[in-house]
Amino acid sequence: MAEGLPLLLRIYRLAMTAATPIAPLLLSYRLRSGKEDRSRLAERRGQPAIPRPAGPLIWLHGASVGEITAVLPLIERVRAEGFQVLVTSGTVTSAELAQQRLPAGAIHQYVPHDAPPFVDAFLNHWHPDLALFVESDLWPNLVLGCADRKIPLLLLNGRLSHRSFSRWKLAPRAIRTLLRRFELCLTQSPTDAERYAKLGGPRVIMTGNLKLDVPAPPANFGELQAIKATTEDRTVIAAASTHPGEETAIIDAHRRLSPLFPGLLTIIVPRHPNRGHAVAELASSAGLSVSLRSIGQHPNAQSDVYVADTVGELGLIYRLAPIVFMGGSLVPHGGQNPIEAAKLGTAILHGPHVWNFTDIYSALDEAHGAVPVTNAEMLVARLADWLEDNGKRQQAADAARRTVDALGGALERTLEALRPYLVKIRPALRSRDA
Repeated sequence: MAEGLPLLLRIYRLAMTAATPIAPLLLSYRLRSGKEDRSRLAERRGQPAIPRPAGPLIWLHGASVGEITAVLPLIERVRAEGFQVLVTSGTVTSAELAQQRLPAGAIHQYVPHDAPPFVDAFLNHWHPDLALFVESDLWPNLVLGCADRKIPLLLLNGRLSHRSFSRWKLAPRAIRTLLRRFELCLTQSPTDAERYAKLGGPRVIMTGNLKLDVPAPPANFGELQAIKATTEDRTVIAAASTHPGEETAIIDAHRRLSPLFPGLLTIIVPRHPNRGHAVAELASSAGLSVSLRSIGQHPNAQSDVYVADTVGELGLIYRLAPIVFMGGSLVPHGGQNPIEAAKLGTAILHGPHVWNFTDIYSALDEAHGAVPVTNAEMLVARLADWLEDNGKRQQAADAARRTVDALGGALERTLEALRPYLVKIRPALRSRDA
């Protein structure tokens, strides 16, 4: 198969094959960095510790927390129809989320490193009957390995930022070769559909963003009541999924706002929980009293900042804070998902760098359900405005909720597009398993 590939993909396959012997060194480095689970390193080599279940097996792959969260309702619907489901992802936080929220019977594995020997081991063990890649995490050897085995490949919730689109245009033959292995590309927006079609996707359909159909995230009721008991008389704001540089801005905002709003509590949720202690140190160095959720602390009467450095608890935070700044947007990361915050009635602020969710933020901004801030000064001003005027803040929160509700429907459209593939693999596997 490799001889018919573009030169760039052939070089990539050869390089990944040659690098296979040094994979233990890479895994060791990632382990020290907190990016791997020691007990599950074999999965990265395509060596699972559990058998393949009997029956039709649908494999969904998403890069991390956002992608897996987006397909949870889809997984539940597919499981309810009797299909076995294998979910892969590449981060420790997504594995923790999968453990918490995947429906009964669904299997999670770490995706193997994209070296042909590991990919072959993975596919030979699981031999999925349908492969669904979520958004844009297209590992060449995984894609080509599925195509070599005649496993139908579909792209779900496809997204291509302007930056990614521009990069792929520099390797047109490579991306066209990969996309032509997909029988169907289902995209989040007309812009995404246009970009995938221009890059070579053979069948591209705009079905909408699955993240808009994900229910509001849950919260532990006992924990929610316990924290509310200590914060009910306080003014609470939050910064969610923050990246380095943004915590400094929100800590500075707290220092400037606290004299105006006595009892102000700022909750910071770092995008990567392993940064929690570093964020706490930043706040402490600024002279603020800090509580840290990862060590079991709740905010107390003296806490200025509460660092919520845990996984899967944004549902808790959004129920505590009526105003949230969405991270990854003051720094050039592309922005984090505002949908869950909108569904839980939180007024949203965000920075200028939101290309990962361009259409959603544009709709929210146009409806005045979110407000952009271009720098730390504007962040302080907008926070103060909403803290002073609860009516204005509530209007923004209501507009945000209406906007995301109106944009829904992607789940049903996606299931309709998948239906011919589900019908096709069910009888074939019944016969084979018998």
